[in-house]
Amino acid sequence: MDKTNFFTDMQNKISQAIENSPAKDIEKNVKAMMAQGFTKLDLVTRDEFDIQAQVLEKTRARLEALEAQVAALEAQLNKP
Repeated sequence: MDKTNFFTDMQNKISQAIENSPAKDIEKNVKAMMAQGFTKLDLVTRDEFDIQAQVLEKTRARLEALEAQVAALEAQLNKP
């Protein structure tokens, strides 16, 4: 048996041992608990966050434009 086959066989045996051990159940339980905890935190995905950041950026730009427009109109009103 060469080294590659030895390590592959060893890896397969370790994987089988983990699959049949309580560690796999613990992993599943931890993942389920974490998923349940994340849903309670009301998190958003990265895509949703990026979309909202773009909307906010456009809103800020529009607000700045409107503020400049109001300032120009006020300046016209205040001219003697």
